[in-house]
Amino acid sequence: MTGTTPSDRRPADGSPFARVCVDVPLPHLDRPFDYLVPAGLAEVAVPGVRVKVRFAGQLVDGWLLERVDASAHGGRLAYLEKVVSPEPVLAAEVAGLARAVADRYAGNLADVLRLAVPPRHARVEKEPRTVPEPAGTEPAGTEPAGTGPGGGAAVAPRRTVPDPRGWRDYPAGPAYLTALADGRAPRAVWSALAGEDWAARYADAVAATLAGGRGALVVVADARDLDRLDAALTALLGPGQHVTLSAALGPARRYRAFLAVRRGDVPVVIGTRAAMFAPVARLGLVAIWDDGDDLHAEPRAPYPHAREVLLTRARLGEAAALVGGWTRTAEGQLLVETGWAREVVADRATLRARTPAIAPTGDDPQLARDPGAATARLPSLAWTTARDTLRADAPVLVQVPRRGYLPSVSCADCRTPARCPHCAGPLALPAADAPPACRWCGRVAAAYACPQCGGRRLRAAVTGARRTAEELGRAFPGVPVRTSGRDEVLTDVPAGAGLVVATPGAEPVAEGGYGAVLLLDSWALLTRADLRAGEETLRRWLSAAALARPAPAGGKVVVVADGALAPVQALLRWDPGWFAARELAERRELGFPPAVKMASVTGGADAVADLLAQARLPDGAEVLGPVPADQDRERMLVRVPRSRAAALAEALHTAAGARSARRAADPVRLQVDPLSLF
Repeated sequence: MTGTTPSDRRPADGSPFARVCVDVPLPHLDRPFDYLVPAGLAEVAVPGVRVKVRFAGQLVDGWLLERVDASAHGGRLAYLEKVVSPEPVLAAEVAGLARAVADRYAGNLADVLRLAVPPRHARVEKEPRTVPEPAGTEPAGTEPAGTGPGGGAAVAPRRTVPDPRGWRDYPAGPAYLTALADGRAPRAVWSALAGEDWAARYADAVAATLAGGRGALVVVADARDLDRLDAALTALLGPGQHVTLSAALGPARRYRAFLAVRRGDVPVVIGTRAAMFAPVARLGLVAIWDDGDDLHAEPRAPYPHAREVLLTRARLGEAAALVGGWTRTAEGQLLVETGWAREVVADRATLRARTPAIAPTGDDPQLARDPGAATARLPSLAWTTARDTLRADAPVLVQVPRRGYLPSVSCADCRTPARCPHCAGPLALPAADAPPACRWCGRVAAAYACPQCGGRRLRAAVTGARRTAEELGRAFPGVPVRTSGRDEVLTDVPAGAGLVVATPGAEPVAEGGYGAVLLLDSWALLTRADLRAGEETLRRWLSAAALARPAPAGGKVVVVADGALAPVQALLRWDPGWFAARELAERRELGFPPAVKMASVTGGADAVADLLAQARLPDGAEVLGPVPADQDRERMLVRVPRSRAAALAEALHTAAGARSARRAADPVRLQVDPLSLF
């Protein structure tokens, strides 16, 4: 650490002022403050370093944003107290991005910088640097791309553009890679084919970006996707050409990877949402896989979404963008319809050749053959498909929306839902021989009696993955049954592995693909009280169906649902673009995001009313609500046209600042573009 003594308290020669963002999460203090740079810190107080300053009589942390020659403050200025580390961890591009993200989400710059820059690890800063050899050699006649902020290796162009390989299955795919290799900034929304090795396709895009002499940043939802992408990039680029950034790495490993990027030692970063602010040098591509996954939404203020942060980076830095997935979100469809991005999809002939045979159990022909299919949990079509596949020694994947054994039970006599006598939470059976227990407070209700009829017998209201595995084990004796879920997530299964019961997002990859995929309990997904219920259902179905073998290899998918439903139709045709366009059109008609901009204001009733009364909402704003929220709070929704989004965020942030300045006791949570409205 570098500090000053009283004798050092004289202004530095040249640019004596420092503009600092203090780490104080109060809306009315969301602005930079000027400090004098003492002569003793003149050499180390450079833009991007961590500092400590006196603020309101306390020593607080901050980031030095810039050195300036003059200050607009007319009063007396304090001096910087200390430079915590001479390492310039905050890049100018990231600081500008953080300001844009804070403004978009009605948040504070300090909150965003806390997400963008990981906590310091002093021992890691002192480790010797290891600069890897550049991937490939520079083309004849080109100049070096320059060095990173710490003097590290430049982003070296590769000699040749990578082979488009699987991108040839998409008519616009090779042209997209060529544009990346030429250093241009193409923007694409990609719908992947069934069975596609999406990680290899993203590795191709990254390699093409490196061929153009620029860096790349790819964000995925979880650790399993990160491991797949890590393996694909290592196979294509070789070791040492990329780093992974994830909160799961631990403080030392994460900070080590962050410093390698900040110093310009590596040109490629992959990671979970923790990587969305990674300071990649000469950023040429931002990419996100499966942007509909709710893991991409940051749960901490100001609640940014990784997709929106990356698209903002693409706009500010004139970088290419790639939004891909098995499905397409309404936000992705909006990018296509507004012309901001082009869609990259396969033609119908390729689509038919790659898609497994998909059949619903609730259409008229199936109901004519099996009248009980409308109510059966495992209709005859699903059962015979699983039986025939297992006889052929191929694995079968069974997707079940709920985890656990029996996550919801009811009275066997009157069908009244069983609730906890203490907190009124739902009772569940954790195992076949276990007493019912509350899912909220955890209390065991061994002597439960129905308050309506006095009955003591319980029946299943919702069946979980472990109970499904138990039932399938009885239905197919001698066949091994594996489960994959929260308790244990399988990464892959060998060929002929029998039955695999998995919850959404935990489906393991089978060697050679699954012979059959069964999608059970569709009602649990489709009947959720959520704006995105249909979109999320299709995303989970397509993610599971993509693991099946293609139709020529005998792959089959059975969805236990009515074939007339829109998500089922999109699944049958493997046409997520059609469903996304339909969903977006309905939201335009009803006035829901992303067709409009919406913000939620959550808190106590008086606090919410106080904030909205002070907010100077833009013209055309509609205030909807209130609707009940958790913990005896309420939520109001504010809706404006997309053209007024910036004005809405500014109005809400200003009102929050006014409440903060007068120290209002009851907090209010502001969320712009919340995933859940109700």
